[in-house]
Amino acid sequence: MRLKADLPSKLCAACGRPFSWRKKWARDWDQVRYCSDRCRSARPEAAKGAP
Repeated sequence: MRLKADLPSKLCAACGRPFSWRKKWARDWDQVRYCSDRCRSARPEAAKGAP
C-alpha cells in the first residue's frame, strides 16, 4: 500500500494549492491542471480559448 505522501502532486493553475494524484487521473495525469471542477470553471478567460 502506498502512502498519500508518496504520491505525485501538482499545484492547481487556478487557486495555487497543491493536490495529489488520484486513481481516476491515472491516464491523464500529464494533462490535469486543476484540483477540482470549481477551479476548472473559474479559470481565466484567456485559458478558455476565447478570441
